[in-house]
Amino acid sequence: MAVKPLVDYRVYTIAPRKMGEFVDVFNRLAMPILKETLGTPLGFYTTLVGKQSQFVHLWGYDSLEDYERRSAARDAHPEFPAYLAASAHLIVSQETSLIKGIDALNEWVES
Repeated sequence: MAVKPLVDYRVYTIAPRKMGEFVDVFNRLAMPILKETLGTPLGFYTTLVGKQSQFVHLWGYDSLEDYERRSAARDAHPEFPAYLAASAHLIVSQETSLIKGIDALNEWVES
């Protein structure tokens, strides 16, 4: 997979002992919409050491305009509110960062 110049780095803190329920809701209700509107994710992670109950997902974009266009499509999807309602009691907090690739170093990353 090629390195994307812009990555949406999202961290959700999930209520204690609710990670399994959140992953189920995310997989059933969010992923079909996200795959349709955002494309293929870069990866999904959870914390092993450090701050616990963290769910991390990464999505790559070609530009800020690409991010804005695909995010707007996600937010406008008629089924997205059902995911938001089903997951609201499971998410304690959310951090969203847009991180920019470093071309001079990403040449070392293998596709």
